[in-house]
Amino acid sequence: MDPARIAYERHGRGRPLVLLHGLGDRRQSWTDVMHRLVDAYDVISVDLPGFGSTPAPMLDEPYDVYSMTEDVRGFCELHGLERPHLAGNSLGGSIALELAAGGAAGSVTVFSPAGFSDRAARLGMRTVGHLANAAARLPTHLKEQLADTPPARAAARVALRGDPSSPEAKATRFGVQGLEPGAPYVRMVPRIAEYTFVQRPVACPVTIAWGDRDRTLLPSSAVHAHARVPNARMVSLLGSGHIPMADDPVAVAEHIRWTCRSADRGHARRRPR
Repeated sequence: MDPARIAYERHGRGRPLVLLHGLGDRRQSWTDVMHRLVDAYDVISVDLPGFGSTPAPMLDEPYDVYSMTEDVRGFCELHGLERPHLAGNSLGGSIALELAAGGAAGSVTVFSPAGFSDRAARLGMRTVGHLANAAARLPTHLKEQLADTPPARAAARVALRGDPSSPEAKATRFGVQGLEPGAPYVRMVPRIAEYTFVQRPVACPVTIAWGDRDRTLLPSSAVHAHARVPNARMVSLLGSGHIPMADDPVAVAEHIRWTCRSADRGHARRRPR
């Protein structure tokens, strides 16, 4: 897609840092983290194609992890972001790692990236895809009513939050706005279920973090991630679920900062004197 159509928010000064959200999310999921990084970095959070304010590709156009990777690459080129730091959650984490493997990142910090699940987890994602496809065919008012039922709200808290019983998790619910046949979420779920991050060299500093209460992409996936990205610094986020930016934005920001600093120190050593 045209990278000029990608919506974004930009704050701070310093070396560029691009934040990439997860499937079905939007750039505002990074707000609490962004505020903790703008003192040292030029922070850019984007809406990935099909989410937030960025339109989706047409139904006959490619739409998967690889096409989104090229979209983000084009966005960075358009805005003059040469090998920026990257941070991503879930789908956004996969895109960040793909860009890093292609030499387009200064550093990468990812949280529960997709592409490392075992066979059982992939079956679960396919099941979610079938359910989303079925739900997309229901009338909007009925989808809204179902999403607001106590069982659906409880399932959303368990799936998305580290501590489902916390006051902060009380408002969590599955979003149904835009859940129609051919909607971006419905199109992307089966692509995520089939996607695997293929092992290859990733030269820049990498941190891979997993919430120990992630019930969407299980923490056991971190074992596969370490095997395929052996140079990565592996981190367990205690008490966090699949979206750690909501559960612990302070820890998320600090891990991003650590990885960025590691890369910046290496960059400074390599500069000619």
